[in-house]
Amino acid sequence: MALNGLQIQKILPKTNCKECGSNTCLAFAMKLAAKKADLSECPYASDEAKALLGADSEPPIKPVALGSDGEYKIGDETVLYRHEKTFVNQTLIAININDTLEAADANAILEQIRDYKLERVGEILTVNAVAITQLKNDGTFLELAKQAVAVTGLPLIIRTQNESAVEAVAKAVKGTNSVITGVNKDNAEVMVKIATDNGHILALSGENVDEVFALAESIKSSGFNNLILDFGAKTLAEAYQINSIARRAALKDKVKPMGYASLKFIETEDLMESTVEAITEIDKYGGIVVLPTFEPAQLVSLMTLRLNIYTDPQKPIQVEPKVYQIGEPDRNSPVFVTTNFSLTYFIVSGEIENSGISAWLVIPECEGLSVLTAWAAGKFSGAHIAKFIKEIDLESMVDTRKITIPGYVAQISGELEENLPGWVVSVGPQEAVDLEGYIKTCLV
Repeated sequence: MALNGLQIQKILPKTNCKECGSNTCLAFAMKLAAKKADLSECPYASDEAKALLGADSEPPIKPVALGSDGEYKIGDETVLYRHEKTFVNQTLIAININDTLEAADANAILEQIRDYKLERVGEILTVNAVAITQLKNDGTFLELAKQAVAVTGLPLIIRTQNESAVEAVAKAVKGTNSVITGVNKDNAEVMVKIATDNGHILALSGENVDEVFALAESIKSSGFNNLILDFGAKTLAEAYQINSIARRAALKDKVKPMGYASLKFIETEDLMESTVEAITEIDKYGGIVVLPTFEPAQLVSLMTLRLNIYTDPQKPIQVEPKVYQIGEPDRNSPVFVTTNFSLTYFIVSGEIENSGISAWLVIPECEGLSVLTAWAAGKFSGAHIAKFIKEIDLESMVDTRKITIPGYVAQISGELEENLPGWVVSVGPQEAVDLEGYIKTCLV
């Protein structure tokens, strides 16, 4: 039977040393009970604690951190479906570069990867890693590795089975928490040593799932646990099936050798096919997906999908409730109001900006709900908006006494005027896309 936090705390050393990252042994025990920490994080755990807790204290899917600061995390998931709770660590997106490219061409791609930024509902989305593939037997592979880290600052996915090449690159990029791939039953001992010496992660592979399973079990029992799994699925259906089986085995059946994030190399350069394969990985539990080429149009679709899937369904994305300046408004600039749901805010503010005017955009606290949902929940009423406007003292910031509300909640206009004496409430369009026309027709 699983122990609770208080029972686990009695087994811990009770030093409150904070070396595990928690403030107290009790806090760490609570994390262990929730399977959000690993007993190995406690440097003073006794043999008795290890025997009693052991693997039972580990998260069902081992968390792994890539990057010099460990900023790119995968694994550590606890549910099969996002509506059960939420998915935590997004599928990392990497771009592959072969060492057959000329240095200048490789550098151009690396600069594109470094500079790529997609802004979506207030978040800046970027490429997370660079995969380098060895196809030549000279020193080009090592130089490409150094170049990739120097230009992008991102962790690497090191793709070669040449042990000497792996060791040279691993040493050169030590401290980046990169991934060494191509680890199989024949080279596992050497690869474990290289990864241990240089602080990298191993991606295990095999001829089939059973072989990957056996290798994970063997390496884990040897004491090295910084692992991810490369199942090498050949078809879309196989990838879907294996990823699903592995996640269920780890979460429901407590099969420890399956409790690792996955890695998928997409081989086809057909843009549609590679996009479909990447979507399958993002939808079905992929840890890292490596795209064969840098295609900005493809990245927009994949990153938008990923953001939607990994948004907490129980906690809408929201912006800070306050008055936002669109452009450079003065005291007579028009005033608009909408909810603090991020997507609503960014669409509305974008349409106002596109109209070419400067304005004030009032965003009251609506718990991240959309306009109609917030109104139905009583969080976007005339009284609620008026109370917020008085709290922020908007009247001292503007001379105008006109405010535009969304067309979907036209019914609150009278209530808002009653609660804001001296103000005139205008009803704007229902859809934000019609704001530009409304502004040019009614306000300019």
